Amino acid sequence: MTRLKTRTSQFLIDISVLMLAFFVAMLLRFDWSVPRVMFRQLTIVLPYVVLLQYGFLSGFGITRFSWRYISLRDTVRIFLAIASATALLVVLRFLSPALIERFPLARYGVVPLGVLLGDFVVAFIGLTGVRALRRMLGERIAHKQHKSGQERREPTLLVGAGQGGVLIAQEIARRPDLGILPVAFVDDDPVKQGAVIHGIKVMGTTEHLRRLAQRYQAKQALITISNAPGSAIRRITDSCKNAGLAVKIVPGAYEIVGGRVNLSRIREVAIEDLLRREQVRLNTEAVADIVRGQPIMVTGAGGSIGSELCRQVAAYRPSRLVLVERAENNLFEIHSELYNRFSELEIIPCVADITDVPRVTQVFREHRPMIVFHSAAHKHVPMMEWNPAEAVKNNIVGTQVVADLADSLAVERFVMISTDKAVNPTSVMGATKRAAELYIQALSESSATHFATVRFGNVLGSAGSVIPIFRRQIQDGGPITVTHPDMTRYFMTIPEAVQLVTQAAALSRGGETFILDMGQPVRIIDLAHDLIRLSGLEPEKDIEIRFTGVRPGEKLFEELSTMSEGVQRTAHPKIFTGTYDSLHLPRLRAHFETLGSLCTTANPLAIRQALEQLVPEYGDDTVDSEPPTRASQSVGESKPLETV
Repeated sequence: MTRLKTRTSQFLIDISVLMLAFFVAMLLRFDWSVPRVMFRQLTIVLPYVVLLQYGFLSGFGITRFSWRYISLRDTVRIFLAIASATALLVVLRFLSPALIERFPLARYGVVPLGVLLGDFVVAFIGLTGVRALRRMLGERIAHKQHKSGQERREPTLLVGAGQGGVLIAQEIARRPDLGILPVAFVDDDPVKQGAVIHGIKVMGTTEHLRRLAQRYQAKQALITISNAPGSAIRRITDSCKNAGLAVKIVPGAYEIVGGRVNLSRIREVAIEDLLRREQVRLNTEAVADIVRGQPIMVTGAGGSIGSELCRQVAAYRPSRLVLVERAENNLFEIHSELYNRFSELEIIPCVADITDVPRVTQVFREHRPMIVFHSAAHKHVPMMEWNPAEAVKNNIVGTQVVADLADSLAVERFVMISTDKAVNPTSVMGATKRAAELYIQALSESSATHFATVRFGNVLGSAGSVIPIFRRQIQDGGPITVTHPDMTRYFMTIPEAVQLVTQAAALSRGGETFILDMGQPVRIIDLAHDLIRLSGLEPEKDIEIRFTGVRPGEKLFEELSTMSEGVQRTAHPKIFTGTYDSLHLPRLRAHFETLGSLCTTANPLAIRQALEQLVPEYGDDTVDSEPPTRASQSVGESKPLETV
């Protein structure tokens, strides 16, 4: 059924329920024998009462709720809407007698209080009833469709009987096709011991996993704890492994929206769940306040960070979301996903290269974004060492194009995503991102737009990052290739990175560089050991670790800021800002023009020299910048560690 047909049918059902409720209330008030005069009066009043009630339903957002997933919270909203409408009708009932002499039609407003009270009760029951019936029918149909999968369900222990566990138990009950047969809850909270949640009993703590696995012949454990720190996930994972259980995990709380969870996304425990620090949770309410109802643009929308940005921004309900991406396939994927998840949101896919001035200008003028998240960039360090002209075109020229348009068209907020490699850069990629930071800083001093930069380290799990590379190498039987035993990086998850970007938009007053507190840097070799063990293998025994040498443009240690930037804490304890003296804007533009013209010659030496003049701290002391030959390239060696 199309959305128009669905909305139309729901509208007609609601109107019918409200009309029927009023007639039933009338019959109840007069003991099924309504006087003719009163029946005529109430019939005249009926359309106005129904329209008023439906107006309140619409004002409370109830007409946009999905009937298939009605919840207790939705029921409360229906109650408040009908109660508000009834309260207004009661006020009119008492005001009408005083107005009859001046306005004779006011006599129709003298509706018996018994009718209004009965109408309130019956309307509330009717509106919630038809929605509950729709949910029951939908679940029954889904149950029949997936009934064949029940015979192959795997006995599973659910670890965590909190809010996340409740939601997951509900979803499992509706989805037998998932192949999960929950046999017991496990929770370390002594208060929950013995409790029954959706027919599943809490049978013990994580210390009892082995005994419970044997008792119920469980084959796997499902971690259902929302927002669990990495240390807790690591401890639970080890306990499950010792009990002979396969371990899976559900999405974190940031992916559980509106009281629903998508268990189709259950996955194996991943290294991003085992960060050697607690994941950072930011203030989503502040972000929602600036995004809701606004036209938003995301450049690089098909990338790892850009696509997650689109998902999180869409959840805040902007008026429209403009996706700018030059890779057609990536744009198709994220647009299709968002269209299916946020069908009521206007999502506009724009195939565009940010260096194409006429095309980008057209997109800006046509869609008039108020907030721009600029994530389009070339990010792979060795690749940009071999192709410096492309790094300059995309990271410098492209940023200038987008930022200038934001300035000239009075965009309210502009957030550029940068990288820790822009701090004392030793690579072309880092130097170009540093140049882009300088431009954003200089432009902010004379612009009404709130320009800001977000700088963070390596992003776990994104395209081309170390985790997918290591996984692939483990699947191939090894070796895992690590560039240097002392190589360290700051790490963050994709959701953390995107939350920082959106938070920067809310906090920015113009010209800041935002930095996330990511704890201590982590050795790459330690990540390799963790991932090998999570795969049920032993480092060096089952999987060899091979050191391949530092690659073009790489540093052993990364920095998030320089001493000259004067890093200060913001209102959020995990976010810092840095400020620095910016260059004169005309001087920057002259440098950019020179670099842009050098791109047409693609002379690597001239481009590097021009970058050194623009970014004095850029030191070109890297290893050989020639691409590796096929013969010298080991498994996975062509892929760099991920930055933005």
